[in-house]
Amino acid sequence: EWQALIKEMDSLPVVCMDTETTSLQVLDAELIGLSFSWRVNFAYYVALPENPQEKQTWLDELKPFLSKQHRVLVGHNLKYDLHVLKNYGISANALLADTMVAHFLIAPEARHGMDVLSEQYLQYKPIPITDLIGPQKTQSMREVPLEQISQYAAEDADVTLQLYHRLFPELKNQQLESLYFQLEGPLIPVLKTMERNGISLDVPFLNNLSLQLQTDITSLEQEIYQLAGKTFNTASPKQVGETLFEHLKISESPKKTKTGQYATSEEILLRLESAHPIVSKILDFRELQKLKSTYVDALPQLVHPRTGRIHTTLNQVVAVTGRLSSDNPNLQNIPVRTPRGRQIRKAFIASQQHLLLSADYSQIELRIAASMSEDEAMCQAFIKGSDIHTATAARIFKVDESEVTAEMRYKSKGVNFGILYGQGPFGLAENLKISRSEAKALIEHYFETFPRLKEFMNKQIQFAREHSYVCTLLGRRRWLRDIHSSNATVRSFAERNAINAPIQGSAADMIKLAMIRIQKAIDAGRYQTKLLLQVHDELIFDVPIEEKQIMQTLVKSEMEQALPLKIPVEVGLGWGSNWLEAH
Repeated sequence: EWQALIKEMDSLPVVCMDTETTSLQVLDAELIGLSFSWRVNFAYYVALPENPQEKQTWLDELKPFLSKQHRVLVGHNLKYDLHVLKNYGISANALLADTMVAHFLIAPEARHGMDVLSEQYLQYKPIPITDLIGPQKTQSMREVPLEQISQYAAEDADVTLQLYHRLFPELKNQQLESLYFQLEGPLIPVLKTMERNGISLDVPFLNNLSLQLQTDITSLEQEIYQLAGKTFNTASPKQVGETLFEHLKISESPKKTKTGQYATSEEILLRLESAHPIVSKILDFRELQKLKSTYVDALPQLVHPRTGRIHTTLNQVVAVTGRLSSDNPNLQNIPVRTPRGRQIRKAFIASQQHLLLSADYSQIELRIAASMSEDEAMCQAFIKGSDIHTATAARIFKVDESEVTAEMRYKSKGVNFGILYGQGPFGLAENLKISRSEAKALIEHYFETFPRLKEFMNKQIQFAREHSYVCTLLGRRRWLRDIHSSNATVRSFAERNAINAPIQGSAADMIKLAMIRIQKAIDAGRYQTKLLLQVHDELIFDVPIEEKQIMQTLVKSEMEQALPLKIPVEVGLGWGSNWLEAH
């Protein structure tokens, strides 16, 4: 019957598939069954044998069916299903139609769960999983009776197929079809491969760092007590607030939270740093505490017992800008601003006889802004290969590039990046610690220097007002319905997004295209290099020493050519035995 079912499906152009497993942890998930649907209100559930050898024999029968490149394989969160199949040595070469990813392109800010979409698009409420395994998830799917699991699994495949028939025509209507089939669809197997690759961690190094941090935390606490003239719980925001504002009285008008206690957020303490030396010590204490608990002590617990590596989850449908996010653990916010934070990168190491390669887009958002606005002065600076912040400073302060001081460059850098995020005089003044009038003058000079950029920004806001969305270079949409809000704060936030979303989104699209192209080249050349991580504008690879030269050329050229701009794109490469060294 199983062979007959595969034979029947083999002639079909579109088939929906769903997996039932024992775990959400992809590397540990065992397959219990598969469901298939290709006609509305109709589906099969295949209960797989429990015996591992038998199960493998059954699954091997599926290999030819999944290898056909012309077939559309429909699923909801297909990355999970691909992981589970890969646990049994099975790959899918079919064209992937993921309803979760499709809906993310249509409505990036919405929820993308299958049950939610079923109610929204089909006015149908599917069987909740809690009906099968209990609200506390007390039992495994393995224990669910066949009658129940088959209804649940078959319904999932049927509902997902129906969603495919609604969502993919919608992609076409919104001119998002090519974005899905050229970018987001092909990215799914790349992310699966990266998650499986994982990254090695130097656990002894972190254990040692943890002891060092504890020593520093203890001595910082003693310094804080001396400055305060009393002991208190330095980890308690309430007691910190009382010590600062009642005992030491470092501010005449301290802010309070909704619950009535003193506000002691990082932002507030940074403003009060000059009021008393205790403030910077408290900030240092918090930084070290966070480093120790969030990273140094937590990361070794996340090493997978079988692979000995850390496997993060890369989320494709979370950040509305189109950027990827990472969790369990989040490897995209490993601190880089402080020397202590940077030490953590040292713990991420290359495999034996390998080197880590860090490939980083240089000032990519500014390059995209220059290309999209076609501002002549800005484009020329990049074409000439000048340092953009020095070139900007020379124009704003009307001096020769050779006369630009470090302070001028620092201010220009602040304006360059601030403008992309729609920052006004108030925000820039806070950021650069200058007066509001100086910030206002800087912004005015900036727009006199780059008039086409100002024009581009105004056009983006105007487009958003007319269409309620803006687009990246590849047509990714960011909906901004708040642009019509009567609340000035809400409206100005939407206006800032109208400027930034196309730039940040185009940068996200560019690195995703590069990842697809590089992984394709690695597979085609049968190289041993592994793509491990994507962090903002940087890709990290684990490269065998003998492939160093090949990868140096391949990675750089694929990244620079991924999404051609009107100006050159630059990628910086770094090598090392650990991430800090490579970066």
